[in-house]
Amino acid sequence: MPDTLTPDAEARRGSQPTLRVVFAGTPEFAATALSALIDSPYCNVVAVYSQPDRPKGRGKKLSPSAVKTLALDHDLPVLQPQNFKSVDTVAELASLNADLMVVAAYGLLLPETVLSTPRFGCINIHASLLPRWRGAAPIERAIEQGDTETGVTIMQMEKGLDTGPMLLKCSIKLQDGDTGDSVREALAILGGQCIVEALQQYGPEDSKPQGDAEARIKADVQDEALASYAAKIHKVECLIDWSQSAETVARKIRAFYSGYTTHGFLNGERIKFGGALSVQENDIIERCAGFAAGTITSADKTGLRVACGSGVIELTRLQLAGAKMMASDDILNSRADKFKVGSVFSDLETH
Repeated sequence: MPDTLTPDAEARRGSQPTLRVVFAGTPEFAATALSALIDSPYCNVVAVYSQPDRPKGRGKKLSPSAVKTLALDHDLPVLQPQNFKSVDTVAELASLNADLMVVAAYGLLLPETVLSTPRFGCINIHASLLPRWRGAAPIERAIEQGDTETGVTIMQMEKGLDTGPMLLKCSIKLQDGDTGDSVREALAILGGQCIVEALQQYGPEDSKPQGDAEARIKADVQDEALASYAAKIHKVECLIDWSQSAETVARKIRAFYSGYTTHGFLNGERIKFGGALSVQENDIIERCAGFAAGTITSADKTGLRVACGSGVIELTRLQLAGAKMMASDDILNSRADKFKVGSVFSDLETH
C-alpha cells in the first residue's frame, strides 16, 4: 500500500512509530479531516473508503466525492463498496491490517463485523457535543434549537447510534449569524484538529509494547439522560411556517442553509432564504404588531422584514427562481417591485 505523506509530515514523523489508519468518509467535511490525517505525524493512512461516485449536474455525469478526490491526489488507494454485507468486503478491510478506522460523515452503515476488524476498532468524528444531538443532522438541529455552543466529539463506535464512549470533545460558540454552512465549515476544521489529537492516545510510545496503547486510551461513557436525537431533515420542514415566532423562523432559515435551504411562496413564485435575523428593536415589533403572519412589513434601506406569529424577522439573503443567492439589499435594488409592503408569503405555489 502507498505510504504518501507531505514533506512537512514526513519531517515531523522521523522514526516515531505510527498507526496504520483506514479512513472512511464522503463529503467536504470528511475531506478536511482526511487532509489533517495525511499531514499528521501520528498515523499512516493506508487506504480510504468513500461512497460510490454519484451523478451530478445537468448531464448527470458520475462524479467522485470530495474524499475520493483528495485521496487520489495523494496516491492513496480508494475503496467504494455499496455496503459491507459481503464477506469479501469485510475480508478486504481485514487485509489492510489497520490499527484503527477513522470515520467522518461516511454515509454507510458499519456492521459489528466492521467495527471490530481494525485492531483498536473504529472511531467517529461526530459534529456535536455528545450526548447532545445524536443522529443525522446535529449541526442543523443545534442551530434550530438555539444552542449557544456546539462542537466535535471523537467517539469509539459501537452498535448503537452515536452511543459509544467519548475520547475527546472540542467546542465552539454559536453566534447569531451562524448558518448550517458556516458552522459545518468551522467544525470540519475543528474535527481535523481533534482527530489528530485523539490519535495520540493510540500511538505506541518509544519502544513500549503495543499493548500499552490500550491502557492509555481514556474514554468517558455518555450520559443517556442528556441525549437528544437529531432527526434527518425532510423537505416538508423546509417550507417556512410564518405563524411561528420570529426567533424560531430565523433560526430555521439559518440552520437549514445550504444543505436543505428553506423557502416560501410570494405571488406564486418560490423564493429561497439564505439568512435571517430576529428583529430585536421593540419599536419596530410594536409597529408591525397588526400585520398578519407572513406579511412584508418593510422593503427598503431599513431592511426586508416579515411579520411572524410573534415578532418580526429580517431576511438578509434571498434566492429568486433561476438566480443565485444574494444579499436582500442587492435584490431590492433591482427587484423591489416583487417585495411590496403588504404582500404576503404563503405556503402554496398556486397562491
